[in-house]
Amino acid sequence: QVQLVESGGGLVQAGGSLRLSCAASGIIFSISAMSWYRQAPGKQRDLVATITSFGSTNYADAVKGRFTISRDNAKNTVYLQMNSLKPEDTAVYYCNTKRRNGLRWDDYWGQGTQVTVSS
Repeated sequence: QVQLVESGGGLVQAGGSLRLSCAASGIIFSISAMSWYRQAPGKQRDLVATITSFGSTNYADAVKGRFTISRDNAKNTVYLQMNSLKPEDTAVYYCNTKRRNGLRWDDYWGQGTQVTVSS
């Protein structure tokens, strides 16, 4: 079965950096697009960044220029490097991938990792 395991969250001061990791299993990682989402308390889960199987990337406007998504196909792992962190980046960060199931796409999520940025 598909399993996504995030790590790397924690408490950091504003202006600091963190690197999140997501180890994937149960999928053909090299051909899978991978994404990071985040959810702050009382808010909806929002897309942060996506990397395609070809390495193309997209970012939410709120994180452009500060966050970098990357992947290591040899390790079946996707990363999110977060620099110049702001208090508003505080959220639970989730790794995501989608897998085709007939005519639909199924979402798979990790358990989430907490990122807290203090001012």
